[in-house]
Amino acid sequence: MKIDRLIGILSVLLQEDRTTAPELAERFEVSRRTINRDIEALCKAGIPIQTSQGFGGGIRIMDGYRMDSTILTSKDMQMILAGLRSLDSVSGSRYYGQLMEKLQTGLSEFVSGRDSILIDLSSWYKNSLSPKIEVIQSAIENRHLLEFQYYAPSGESSRKIEPYYLVFQWSNWYVWSWCMEREDYRLFKLNRMDRVFETEHGFICRDVPMPDLSNEKIFPGGIKVKALFTPDMKWRLVEEFGPHCFTEADDGRLFFTADYTDMENLVTWLMTFGAKAEVLKPKEVRDIICRNAEETLRIYRED
Repeated sequence: MKIDRLIGILSVLLQEDRTTAPELAERFEVSRRTINRDIEALCKAGIPIQTSQGFGGGIRIMDGYRMDSTILTSKDMQMILAGLRSLDSVSGSRYYGQLMEKLQTGLSEFVSGRDSILIDLSSWYKNSLSPKIEVIQSAIENRHLLEFQYYAPSGESSRKIEPYYLVFQWSNWYVWSWCMEREDYRLFKLNRMDRVFETEHGFICRDVPMPDLSNEKIFPGGIKVKALFTPDMKWRLVEEFGPHCFTEADDGRLFFTADYTDMENLVTWLMTFGAKAEVLKPKEVRDIICRNAEETLRIYRED
């Protein structure tokens, strides 16, 4: 990702007298054009970088400039490294590991003590996620269209998108993009994407709005749920909805209330509790669960 590469380039420039765009491009496995854009971004951020052509030329930080030690404290470096490790957990290459090594070598005086935060973003799907993330990152960097097969509740479809951001939210990875089919911005879930392919077709970057990832936007509610759960299911309610989602009823069961956004997901979730949950409202949910239970019972009786 760009911010990680910028930190890495700055670290190199602080350690070495001078370097060149080809050397940086090879080191960070990107094009010279990308390195030139990164140098421009560092200059805009106030880093006094000097470039010169010809024999003895190259890229260097102007004489007299040193990073103020108050900018990066030991805690700052621990947080940066924790973030890089989390990205490394879903990376299909050694890029983030190599970047951590460079930072630790160049700024060792800022790194002390033991790690206190360990983040693994890979979940159960690292083997399938890593290749997708690598392809999507490459397409974002190169401004190339992505093609893939998408599996949604509404059915299967072929999609072509302009990818802009990789997003980790709600324990899942998504790509925020402009969908050519819908002619609008869409958030696609990586676990539902298959045969992800970076095309050779470029696109002109739009003035992309940041995705609204608030719970109110993604999970707008609308279905008022009331249900009773047996006391031994308290841990699940606390884990999934927090300790204030229920009160204790007179018979000892847990009276649960919440707003839900999707009827199908709500029914599926409630049925995972089996006889340990009784739905009070809405009546439609009671009816669906009753029909599902009857159909399931019929299948097993036939066997």
